[in-house]
Amino acid sequence: MQNTGFFKNKKVTIVGLARSGLACANLLHGLGAHVRVSDINDNMQTKSLALSLASRDIRVELGTHSKGFIEDADLVVVSPGVAPAAQPIVWARELSRPVISEIEVASILCPGQIIAVTGSNGKTTVTTLIGKILDKPGRDVFICGNIGRPFCAEVQKVKRGDMVVLEVSSFQLETINNFRPKIAVILNLTPNHLDRYNNMQEYLDAKKRIFLNQRGGDFLVLNGDDALLKPLAALARSRVIFFSAKGTKLNPNQSAVTEVGKILKVKTEKMLGVFRDFKGLAHRMEEVADVNGVKFINDSKATTADSAIWAINNINAPIILIAGGRHKGIDYRVILGPARNKVKKVLLIGEARDIIAGEIGGELSVEKSDSLREAVTRAYSQAEPGDYVLFSPMCSSFDMFKDYEQRGDAFKMTVSDLLKGA
Repeated sequence: MQNTGFFKNKKVTIVGLARSGLACANLLHGLGAHVRVSDINDNMQTKSLALSLASRDIRVELGTHSKGFIEDADLVVVSPGVAPAAQPIVWARELSRPVISEIEVASILCPGQIIAVTGSNGKTTVTTLIGKILDKPGRDVFICGNIGRPFCAEVQKVKRGDMVVLEVSSFQLETINNFRPKIAVILNLTPNHLDRYNNMQEYLDAKKRIFLNQRGGDFLVLNGDDALLKPLAALARSRVIFFSAKGTKLNPNQSAVTEVGKILKVKTEKMLGVFRDFKGLAHRMEEVADVNGVKFINDSKATTADSAIWAINNINAPIILIAGGRHKGIDYRVILGPARNKVKKVLLIGEARDIIAGEIGGELSVEKSDSLREAVTRAYSQAEPGDYVLFSPMCSSFDMFKDYEQRGDAFKMTVSDLLKGA
């Protein structure tokens, strides 16, 4: 690592005790910072994490936020799930305490080159593919951020000359000050997180912070086919490169990866080989099982309507769609076009089920279920051989599950039980 003395003896309060908050607390404590953690949740998970930190003499408060945790802090680190309007962040702003995200903490310590990827859809796939094309003997490539392990959990292993490929969300970008990736990638922008942002402009403003600190020697890779992103080129101080899948045999994700590869002088043959061998990701259009001729697809990573549209368009068979979760303020009616002649039934779960039913129920056949297991079982009972049961939620998972991975695993477990019964 570099700059290891930067946090020594600083009083740091971390707001949010999930994966990134835990990793950040352990990292900074190891570097000699005086660390405290505050989380509004008081449940089995946070209690377990708090116990692990207490053994290292890190003070944790659960179920409340104390102003004292903020008043004498030299620095406040905010986890991605914490909203800007959360009380500790409001206090920090009022008291002029610096507020940064976990990715910025790790970037201060990182001696390697950072490639940061954001966008409404495709971030995980593109981050994974960039990592694969950069892999070569003598150089370590770290794939982290919103995908897999937090940046703070990996940065201690990074050496000069290594590469870090980082999936970053708009939430993480809200609280960066000096975060500066060598290559920043913005894939697309579609309605998302409108429960957090008042409008699309606010959402765009958060995303474009990814190139806020870039300079002339850095690169910004933008989707040239996205009307909302193309004008960002005029705001960048870095070198702008556009990607487009038009006129190629590549999809947009592969096109974005190709432009990053060109910047880093990766051979075209290697990139095409990676694309050819890539079997996809867990929880993203993942084929789970065929149960008596009914195919089950786990698309739990699809937390936007556009992701669900992509899934529907890529299945050439009748579909029973399972959707729902925590509402993010998006318009679900946009799925009606591709769904009208393909989706036989929509089974809805979670907090958003009434909202989704109200928006699409007039044109599609809709049923509500009390649980994911019930929805999967109903879908199978109503399906015919040749049908697909597609779990593409269009919502976040936090009403019923810890994250999209736990939600996808629950779907797969239910399908596994159906397969055993068959």
